[in-house]
Amino acid sequence: MTSLSTPLTISVIGCGYLGAVHAAAMAELGHRVIGIDVDKAKIDLLAAGRPPFYEPGLPELLTSATASGRLTFSTDIAAAAEATVHFVAVGTPQRAGSNAADLTYVDAAVESLLPHLSEGDLVVGKSTVPVGTAERLAAVVSGAGVGATLAWNPEFLREGFAVKDTISPDRLVYGVGEGDEHAESVLDAVYAAALAAGTPKVVTGYATAELVKVSANAFLATKISFINAMAEVAEATGADVTQLADAIGFDARIGRRFLNAGLGFGGGCLPKDIRGFMARAEELGVEQALSFLSEVDSINLRRRGRMVDLATEVLDGDVSGKRIAVLGLAFKPDSDDVRDSPALDVAVRLAELGAIVVATDPEAVETSRARHPELTYVSTAVEAAQDADVVLLLTEWKQYRDLDPAELTSVVSGRALLDGRNCVNPVVWREAGWTYRALGRP
Repeated sequence: MTSLSTPLTISVIGCGYLGAVHAAAMAELGHRVIGIDVDKAKIDLLAAGRPPFYEPGLPELLTSATASGRLTFSTDIAAAAEATVHFVAVGTPQRAGSNAADLTYVDAAVESLLPHLSEGDLVVGKSTVPVGTAERLAAVVSGAGVGATLAWNPEFLREGFAVKDTISPDRLVYGVGEGDEHAESVLDAVYAAALAAGTPKVVTGYATAELVKVSANAFLATKISFINAMAEVAEATGADVTQLADAIGFDARIGRRFLNAGLGFGGGCLPKDIRGFMARAEELGVEQALSFLSEVDSINLRRRGRMVDLATEVLDGDVSGKRIAVLGLAFKPDSDDVRDSPALDVAVRLAELGAIVVATDPEAVETSRARHPELTYVSTAVEAAQDADVVLLLTEWKQYRDLDPAELTSVVSGRALLDGRNCVNPVVWREAGWTYRALGRP
């Protein structure tokens, strides 16, 4: 087995969110890393220490790793020939017109690697794929006849914490072929620092490793949608879903984390992953096993419509011509990601109903503008709230959670706050003379 002190030469194919973070983190751990992507503009930015997306800590990591010479970038797949470990970290978007995952980029990445593999090389899948993909690709790699093998090593990154989650993961999962001790040994060398720090390791077959990621996402999505379903019941009965979550969260079997009712989940992973999981279950003939995920998805999407309804209710039944301030556009704080963002979706729906929507976000204004240039964007919460008839807090950035009502009182037209994330203290806002409404609270 490779010793703890022996660095490896690693290639990372695909330098989007997952790949860029992984490449920089592996270089930080002492390995020599070559990041490869077909997008030259992206590669040039990364080489300059400027990731094309917001992720705390990543610019500093890129700058340090490139300055040390351990991290380089290329648009030429032939550069992978220098490496012995090849991480495939390309996207698996939802296929157009279907719930299924599009594996075009994964297949293309593996095929492009084949001419550059040598005996003993290990191809490592990081992308989230339908169960059965790794076994198929393992046959492709072994069929190249050069003595390379494949492993699957799912990622568990949280946007906003991706650097930490890569360098100090909460667990490592290796999906390897039967009897492939070499793959386990190589991955142990890749993650030597994490293993030395006590990170748990689970070695499985391909199918289990693939299922770990989508199962974890399905469970998380179910927990979030469960409390949002309870919010619907709370609204119908006058109960307070936040107090309900506090009470049931004391049960060690349940726990309080991710029991925060609100607009629900979004982003580039959770929604597409549970839909892809359902699609794969149908292909396998076990669709009934995951039929509950359809309702999980439905509950999640309903919360967005409920927020629009709540804004309409507060504005006396009609949002047309009303000025609405939207605080938060990213799907979660500490990110500029607006893919399937509940916050941006609500803003767009209100604009389509004729509202004058003025939106802001600490990091996601430009990513939002690229998708929806029809909205009006400003830099600060105070600017967004100028002459607003109602203020919607839709992404729980710390600066919005910590807002003093007095900061907005002097600029708004109507003192009404709709808290889409149940993240501020209603007593404070009501005592300041504001109408406070939230999903699942009286």
